Amino acid sequence: MSRLCFWQMLVCCVLACGYNAQAKAQEANSAALSQRPNILFLLADDLRPDGLHALGNPDLITPNLDRLVERGLVFRNAYCFGSNVGAVCLPSRTMLLSGKVYFHYRTDQLAGMASLPRSFREAGYYTYHHGKRGNTPLAIHKHFDESYYVKDDQERRCGEPSKEIVDQAIEFLHRRPKDRPFLMYLAFANPHDPRVANPQYMNQYDREKIRLPKNYMPVHPFNNGEMTVRDERLAAWPRTEEEIRKHLHDYYAVITAMDYHIGRLLAALDEQGLSKNTLIVFSSDHGLAVGSHGLMGKQSLYEHSMKSPLVFCGPGIAAGESDALVYLHDIYPTLCDWVGIPIPEGIDGRSAAGVLRGERRTHRNEILLCYKNVQRAVRQGSWKLIQYPQIHRTQLFDLSRDPNELQDLAGDPQYAERKAELLALMERLQREVGDQQPLFEKERLPEEWTPPAN
Repeated sequence: MSRLCFWQMLVCCVLACGYNAQAKAQEANSAALSQRPNILFLLADDLRPDGLHALGNPDLITPNLDRLVERGLVFRNAYCFGSNVGAVCLPSRTMLLSGKVYFHYRTDQLAGMASLPRSFREAGYYTYHHGKRGNTPLAIHKHFDESYYVKDDQERRCGEPSKEIVDQAIEFLHRRPKDRPFLMYLAFANPHDPRVANPQYMNQYDREKIRLPKNYMPVHPFNNGEMTVRDERLAAWPRTEEEIRKHLHDYYAVITAMDYHIGRLLAALDEQGLSKNTLIVFSSDHGLAVGSHGLMGKQSLYEHSMKSPLVFCGPGIAAGESDALVYLHDIYPTLCDWVGIPIPEGIDGRSAAGVLRGERRTHRNEILLCYKNVQRAVRQGSWKLIQYPQIHRTQLFDLSRDPNELQDLAGDPQYAERKAELLALMERLQREVGDQQPLFEKERLPEEWTPPAN
């Protein structure tokens, strides 16, 4: 054999080995990808932490989402970090998809940042989004393979809230790429106002029998710095029991309609044999007052407004409840960790996959909450402190004994040390996230507040 032929054969063998190795690697990657679960992320808009029957509201009718709660792991202490604007849903959804608190990003940076859809798309997932267009990070939505929007106001007034999104989601399940797992993020526009539900949903409730929130008040007892924001003008002052029941009736009927249509989507998963390999996440961008503490909106740091329902249901997750403290922006790294995708460096979210696996009972030791320049809060264990910098007012609650935040202990001398400790903790957590808001403004404003004429 000539030397030329020998070298030609050697080169061919090397190339063949290389091609075989590359093919085997691609097959291995494809096999690994096929074993990863699908992700169905259902995000409501303005849903209270008790916004399902199975989450503690006996008046609500939500049979489909109740089954998720019964089969899944419920995080009872999931919080939105807060907001730098009155439309809390905008920073909340941005933080959720980016994993960063609002002090650590600018809106003009979002297109180039790490995100939930970008991480999953780069890992081989086919990514799909459908949701509302207003007060949400449009730049991040471009990271999805497919992204669609509803007309927010029209969708909320159509009488069948969530139907359009679910219709197209079911259609996607039929045409999705079958060789790749999917990440489907459905960012609903409900039960945000205006709230319109068809008679078949409204008629399931007797308005006169709807119970008021346990912390219902006609008027908030002091100026929290955001007393006349848009949401607060949805009902006259003082908030009468009749008025609050009317709002709750509409709110509950929309939730029941949303539950019905989500039930159709869950049935479609079952029909296509996808349920056994699909992790379902259900949450909301934040909560809502609807009469609690004399408030209507989400522009406060009380539990009803900054807490969200959070349920994980799917293969490998044992049913139960967790009291672990988590943020909504922890969901992104948790999902990455759960399916074996690298967690991006530099994000504020932390994976809670250890809690999902039953390996840990706790997640974060404390939670900082921020709302514009008018409210700050911190939670550690069962203790929660809310600070109002403009009026120099402090509230202190023991949530283990007072989950509805009705017994303010800040003025009780026996809790003075606890109050000081939590204020110091708040300042430390502020420094960690770059929050420069002083806890006591130099110019103190009055606590008293007079509602506008109705």
